[in-house]
Amino acid sequence: MSGATDMMIINALGTLDNPNAELSSASAGKLVQDSDELTVDARTLADARASGLTAVNITLGYTMGDMEPFQHTLHEIEVWDGIIRDHGAELLKVRTAADLRLAREQGRIGVVYGFQNAVAIGDDLSRIATFDRLGVRVVQLTYNQANHIGDGSMAPENRGLTAFGREVVAGLNDSRLMVDLSHSGEDTCLEAARISEQPVSINHTGCRALADLPRNKTDEELRLVASRGGFVGIYFMPFLNISGHASAADVVEHIVHAVNVCGEDQVGIGTDGPVTAIDDLDAYRATLAEHVALRQQAGVSAAGERSDTFPFVVDLRGVDQFRELIRLLEQRGYGSERIEKIMGRNFLSYAERIWRP
Repeated sequence: MSGATDMMIINALGTLDNPNAELSSASAGKLVQDSDELTVDARTLADARASGLTAVNITLGYTMGDMEPFQHTLHEIEVWDGIIRDHGAELLKVRTAADLRLAREQGRIGVVYGFQNAVAIGDDLSRIATFDRLGVRVVQLTYNQANHIGDGSMAPENRGLTAFGREVVAGLNDSRLMVDLSHSGEDTCLEAARISEQPVSINHTGCRALADLPRNKTDEELRLVASRGGFVGIYFMPFLNISGHASAADVVEHIVHAVNVCGEDQVGIGTDGPVTAIDDLDAYRATLAEHVALRQQAGVSAAGERSDTFPFVVDLRGVDQFRELIRLLEQRGYGSERIEKIMGRNFLSYAERIWRP
């Protein structure tokens, strides 16, 4: 099997957590996991290093729930600053593209601070500068539902950006933060990609041409984002197959389709999962139905989420997930240069286009 450690591996959306730990949402069946409840323990770090991971964009701050979004987000940033401080020999907070290279050189895991819902901005555009100063580098405009910025992928109106949403995109451009259109509705994605002065990203998605589900992006969306110098990350999620039982082969096919639509310089990976695998899948099944039901009741689930489908690809998880994907891409006929781009160098190049030096 090919070695991931020979490549820069950048996960455009993932988690650093041991899902087997008692506090983890994976083990406890929680709807919302606070950063306080993450378990960044010895196994988490050892598995991340063993996988060859260079850096990962994590989700922090408000995504859903009853918390006050702005204050909760500030607290989560503090929590993650503490986690990185406590594990300074293993983790590096990423503020610049140069930090991605530095993480690789020093054998640390780069941690990119990102949001999966921009609602914490509230009605105060100056908060964008605050988040920038605190080290946030990726801002996803919406989660599945609509917010005051735009419509998510499950919002039936598909209205595009609001007037304030257009101001948010301009503000993110001014601060040189990534505008992430994962989870967005189609018109929100297309409008944001068109009006943004800088390239935008879809950090974790699939291709709707292969699996017609709202969480996946149409070829029009993919092509527009790529044509303007953006980035598209393919996830390891059930939405890659209409059955909900996605496999490693599905991940490969979605990557291949994205490369065909976007070009080999614009596509990467955003797994939307951890490196550390869940050890007891039978026990996990017992909590999964409750978790899916809670998401549906809260109105935040996406079409394709079901109690009998895992929110990950069973045969592409754990410490060998990146090596296995590399092997499958080689088997598909991809050469080493193209694979290196997909596994991390395309995200690095995108970061160099967006973030301040």
